[in-house]
Amino acid sequence: MKLSQFRFDLPLNLIAQHPSKTRDEARLMVVNRATGKIEHKVFRDIINYFNDKDVMVVNNTKVFPARLYGRKEKTGAKIEVFLLRELNKQNRLWDVIVDPARKIRVGNKLYFGDDESLVAEVIDNTTSRGRTIRFLFEGNDEEFKAVLDTLGETPLPKYIKRKPEEEDKERYQTVYAKYEGAVAAPTAGLHFSRELIKRLEIKGLKFAEVTLHTGLGTFRPIEVEDLSKHKMDAEYFNIDEYAVKIVNKAKEENRKVCAIGTTTVRAVESSVTAQNLLKAAEGWTNTFIHPPYDFAIPNALVTNFHLPKTSLLIMVCAFAGYDLVMEAYQQAIKEKYRFFSYGDAMLII
Repeated sequence: MKLSQFRFDLPLNLIAQHPSKTRDEARLMVVNRATGKIEHKVFRDIINYFNDKDVMVVNNTKVFPARLYGRKEKTGAKIEVFLLRELNKQNRLWDVIVDPARKIRVGNKLYFGDDESLVAEVIDNTTSRGRTIRFLFEGNDEEFKAVLDTLGETPLPKYIKRKPEEEDKERYQTVYAKYEGAVAAPTAGLHFSRELIKRLEIKGLKFAEVTLHTGLGTFRPIEVEDLSKHKMDAEYFNIDEYAVKIVNKAKEENRKVCAIGTTTVRAVESSVTAQNLLKAAEGWTNTFIHPPYDFAIPNALVTNFHLPKTSLLIMVCAFAGYDLVMEAYQQAIKEKYRFFSYGDAMLII
């Protein structure tokens, strides 16, 4: 398929700027692949579509405050530094994106904080906007992390046209977030409240946790018309034996295995046995899922409403079928569903 097929007109006022008042009160569109039926519900109604011993697979990655603002030595120019990932803990080396990039060269020093208590040196160029930087910090790891937490900002996507607020520290994070490493939230999971999870567990549902640290690669624009030529940035993932046991038991018993979010799908589809079962693994995945694709693990999916021409929308079309998803999106626009990270949800069964 071609990238241009995933274009649609999205009114900008439908891009959610704030989360719903409470997590599980976002709207939920339910799309049935077998019948083509589309229903309009509230997220907490999701409980009615699952039974005892069905499984939900969630991504327990935790977002860290990845956006820093610093000043360049001598000129004092304001620079945004977006932390992507730590390359070397001991040497405090980080892979980052800088903006504006044209001003930042190897050897430049950057100063952070009103008192300029944190300093970094640019040591390499990686891409047009990418750099490797070394933080010059004398304290221990805990102290360094505390400084980053103080100076860093919740990395809301650029489509959210406002400064992060105190509320975002909690709401741009799932209630089951555990392992820090993501620069973007696994947003389908933002709709789960602790109360809803408890109600699902009382009904007999099992939860399996996997980890995929969402990087900016998930959101990087696709610049090739031929989708088979697009290369995803690699993201770290980890699937343990406990999750494998829960998922494979459900698969063998023909239960529903529902992936909560596209990041969860990428993790589980990156570690499949010859028998189409899940296997334990840890490593990096650059799996790019686009139609046609046979899914081995999930047979249901919860996802948000994505932007045109994104890898996320393309994956959803691979899962539910291009025509049905595009019809659902037209309905979503007509019914004024809220799009993107803080938007409403879709359940595909």
